[in-house]
Amino acid sequence: MGDWLRELTDAKVVALHPERQPDGRRAAVGQAMRVRNEVAAFERRWPTPQQGEAVPAFTWTQLERQLADLADSPVKSAMAKDLVSALRKMSQFKPPEMVLREILCMSWALLDEGFQPELDSPASP
Repeated sequence: MGDWLRELTDAKVVALHPERQPDGRRAAVGQAMRVRNEVAAFERRWPTPQQGEAVPAFTWTQLERQLADLADSPVKSAMAKDLVSALRKMSQFKPPEMVLREILCMSWALLDEGFQPELDSPASP
């Protein structure tokens, strides 16, 4: 886990956006603490293994493109961009295996035929 996140949660202080009110700071600290707890629980369950053969590298854009292509509806395809964006932002605070697990969960959700989200736009048919 990144030292920045550890320091942030230990000090319980965040000044990422000075224009935010104290409630925003509390929410940011709360989110950081939740991520820290999730990472700690993950690392307890799956300690870092000995070195193994690495998987081939790919980009976030490639991941987004493939998830969008695998999705079975235009709405799910559009969701892939937001899901990958959110994961990309949080990935710096998580171990690689945890990021892999989240990619697999995104794939499962996008491929689940029983999950058919509605488009919230008033312009949708």
